[in-house]
Amino acid sequence: PAGAAARCARCGGTLHRNRPDSLDRTLALTVAGIVLFVIANSFPFLSFQMQGQTTETTLATGVKDLYASGMWELAGVVLFTSILAPGIQLALLLVVLVPLKLGWLPPGFPTLFRYVKTLAPWGMMDVFMLGILVSVVKLLDMATIVPGISLFAFGILIFVLAAAQSSLDPDIVWSRVPVDVRFRRSPTSVERVLSCPVCELVTPESSAPRRGGQAHCPRCGDPLHRRKPVSIQRTWALIIAAVVCYVPAIALPIMQVTSLGQTQADTILSGVIFLLDQGMWPLALVVFIASVFVPLLKLLILIFLLISVQLRSAWRPRDRTRLYRITEAIGRW
Repeated sequence: PAGAAARCARCGGTLHRNRPDSLDRTLALTVAGIVLFVIANSFPFLSFQMQGQTTETTLATGVKDLYASGMWELAGVVLFTSILAPGIQLALLLVVLVPLKLGWLPPGFPTLFRYVKTLAPWGMMDVFMLGILVSVVKLLDMATIVPGISLFAFGILIFVLAAAQSSLDPDIVWSRVPVDVRFRRSPTSVERVLSCPVCELVTPESSAPRRGGQAHCPRCGDPLHRRKPVSIQRTWALIIAAVVCYVPAIALPIMQVTSLGQTQADTILSGVIFLLDQGMWPLALVVFIASVFVPLLKLLILIFLLISVQLRSAWRPRDRTRLYRITEAIGRW
């Protein structure tokens, strides 16, 4: 029924959730998001008033200043995660949903919708907004900060895009994509099957189309694997790199502010203490959780899961699955 969910009998994970009026709500939110995106990129974002002079910034000003300062790599990251990825995701949703609403599929439809899911984790407007809030607090002692209409549109856009993602039922979209009759047979009880990580189509391994020896999903074209290749080795390598980066990231200065010839260096923890001294404990709590606690928690959980998998532990598999889901839920935070 509407609003209900089907759950896996083995691990309790959500298999499917019935979202009423999914296409109409998502399309409405997408159109609203595009309007907000245009406003956020067209009008002043913040204004700085200092010593009688006013400087206006736009959403792209930070990218331009970083590039002009020689930090083109950081400029590229900010440009992609805060402007390009959300904009492309909104455009793709519109290109996919409008034809679907009209009852026809455009060329390359499965590829376009696959990119919607690929881009979703890279749109980091909420992380960007957190950085803006922390920076504004640091600058309050030096200048008067005046928020612009673009800032408000950007803040609302964060929630609108999140609502569009949560209201979209991918199963409805994928069910409209035809599958070649050669690949639609049901597997036998002893036959291995491959599950697509994108559209979730289950295909018998022997029937999956192959290109260059690699099996691909017959519906969306994504590569299929029974397991992620060298998953344990790659995860260990990235975990070790993360541990090596975590210590200096917490202990060393992350920002230097120079005012009237005096330079003050701040670490993440001193920044949290500064926010507490300013009476902004909710923002201090968010920064501490997102920048200190969550990364450490994620590292500890992943190390524990890796060791338990390599030891072939049978200890409380359902609880370990829940721990894995926690690492997915907290994601980039």
